[in-house]
Amino acid sequence: MSVYRPQYRDRKNGELKASRIWWYHFTFAGRHIQESSKSARKKVAQEAEKSRHLELEKGFNNLQDRRIRIRTIGQLADDFLEAYKLHNPKSTTFAEYAVGHVTRVLGRVMSVDISDQTVKDYQTARLKEKAASKSINEEVGFLLRLLGEQGDFVRAKLRRTHTLKLSMRPQIARAFSTEEKAALLAEAKLRRSPAIYPALMLALHLGMRDAEIRGLQWGRLDLKDAMVTVGDSKTEAGQGRTIPLNSDVKAALIDHAKWYVGKFGATAPSWYVFPFGKPQPTDPERPATSFKTAWAKVKEEAGIVGRWHDGRHTFITDLAESGEASDETIRDMAGHVSKQMLKHYSHIRMEAKRRAVTALERRKPAAPSVPPATPVG
Repeated sequence: MSVYRPQYRDRKNGELKASRIWWYHFTFAGRHIQESSKSARKKVAQEAEKSRHLELEKGFNNLQDRRIRIRTIGQLADDFLEAYKLHNPKSTTFAEYAVGHVTRVLGRVMSVDISDQTVKDYQTARLKEKAASKSINEEVGFLLRLLGEQGDFVRAKLRRTHTLKLSMRPQIARAFSTEEKAALLAEAKLRRSPAIYPALMLALHLGMRDAEIRGLQWGRLDLKDAMVTVGDSKTEAGQGRTIPLNSDVKAALIDHAKWYVGKFGATAPSWYVFPFGKPQPTDPERPATSFKTAWAKVKEEAGIVGRWHDGRHTFITDLAESGEASDETIRDMAGHVSKQMLKHYSHIRMEAKRRAVTALERRKPAAPSVPPATPVG
């Protein structure tokens, strides 16, 4: 064990100088530990080194798996993702994204040093980066999972202080009006992205979820009979459901297929309708990861506020308002399994409500017929 003051080269005269702050370094359980004491006093640095060594020894001996205690979060994350990919292949992309932020911020921190305060500091750091509370909560969840039993202990401490999850603003769903739909689709047609217009058509006219659209393969799309069969879905009722294509959606997908053949030479059944690649698609055997960038631009240019998922709300609301689809038909096409979920998505607009109450005004009872008067004499 030893303490030292790092040297640096003076930018003004080029001379080699020693830093004011003392550092310490030592080897613990086969790992090199090198950290700043944050003090300009050598004696304090020596005491800090001893304290740090003692801290590591306590943490090492209080946990069950000694091989994990001295590993960094980055190392644990690699092993965690490798196993996660095997057990949860459908959500691998999301896991890599969330764990990526964890390793970027905490990757070099040893697992034994993770505490409830570390998690709170992580939450603060990500909030400063303007990350959404929902995303931060999911990232913390992955962090605690990869820590195993230690993560359970930290999770329990956070729950006791009500700091495990950040509060989130309620997601207010809405349905786009006819005018808003037209404006969004018009802007989508103008984008460089070849995917955003047909993808938006599937959201607005078929009510498909984001993951269902990105995971759509040509083998599930029948342009001749004008129908699509949904593959993997969020719900059991949603998987394998069939939805007919109206003429507008069919035309958009035919145009997209022409572009696709020109780009990749064919539309193989196993290839994805919206292939991977940014800014332009490059790999038809992998699905697109997101429509977020193009969607944000479409909304900005159209001057409309809303979420991508609101396209699904719009589809279900339009069906509910049309009077042409029963609740069972709507549930079948949307992939819902309960009336509660149908009610959640069916945001009947004020115009529809006005039409309903106005119709009552017309149902006035007919005036009673008066028999003709009997002539006198």
